[in-house]
Amino acid sequence: MYINITDSKTSDNKGSSGQLVNYLEKENRLYPKQETERWFNHLGQGYEPYEVRTKIDSNIAKLGKDDAKFFLINISPSQKELKYLEERYGEQRMSEMLKKYAVKVMDEYARNFNRTGINSCRDLVWFAKLERKRYYTHNDKEVKNGTKQRGGLKQGDQRHIQVIVSRKDVTNRIKLSPMNSSRGRNLEHSKKMGQFDRMAFKQCGETLFDKEFGFERGLKDTMAYANIRKNGTLEQKIQLDTLEMGMPLNHDPDNEILGVAQGISEGMFETATDMLETMGSTIGKFLDIMLEPVYDTGITQTPHEPKRKKKKKKGQDQSHQMKM
Repeated sequence: MYINITDSKTSDNKGSSGQLVNYLEKENRLYPKQETERWFNHLGQGYEPYEVRTKIDSNIAKLGKDDAKFFLINISPSQKELKYLEERYGEQRMSEMLKKYAVKVMDEYARNFNRTGINSCRDLVWFAKLERKRYYTHNDKEVKNGTKQRGGLKQGDQRHIQVIVSRKDVTNRIKLSPMNSSRGRNLEHSKKMGQFDRMAFKQCGETLFDKEFGFERGLKDTMAYANIRKNGTLEQKIQLDTLEMGMPLNHDPDNEILGVAQGISEGMFETATDMLETMGSTIGKFLDIMLEPVYDTGITQTPHEPKRKKKKKKGQDQSHQMKM
């Protein structure tokens, strides 16, 4: 699951949301009206573009001309996750399940601010839209290595959800910025301004998907695994390698290994040994197996003993000296 928050690459979010709303209507211009995707939120579906623009643009009390007025959230399931949803719900129903999932993701977004009065997506002003297609950009590796052209259509199921969320809460009084990750020295000031942990929010989205849909995620499909491989320290990578080595030897019905991988990503363990000790016997048993001596292969080999020098007799030694 890929979840990303941007100020907006397509439109300047310090002004009207109209340009971004218009851009996100691009797919609707390709399909007959009965096949178009309408805007939705926790209150319902079927919002028109002008309603989205008006609601977002009017919720900007006490925001200056240089302040962000809204943010764009991209919720993109992987091909494996989309295939799982299709097999479980069917091609038509899976789109509705994704929309319901997006509402719960926005609940997590609200709670991540840790602000009094901001408890769920009902405390936000936001609108979302399901999109079906994706196009190659200059950042894609296929474009960089020359196998695909920028602007080309990506193959396979590319369903994803784009969310526009207002900077201000539903009361138009509280400023909420997911770009503010500052903890600050003054704890009270930090609480007042709000603290948003983007990494924790992304992890919530992944965990929520698995819980809601019963998706059994492999270690290599986790955000924690990708983050460690890309940005982890040498020690974190050693810990992850140790975890991977022990997986075939471990029965983990509760998927505790994924929690351990997340702990590695968060820097919870100082060393691999510390990680294994913290894990306890239920998972850590494989440490003993890894440290056991290598057993005899069954092939009998005659040991090679060093040759001993024969002691010379006293008479022979004297005779040898006389000859010299």
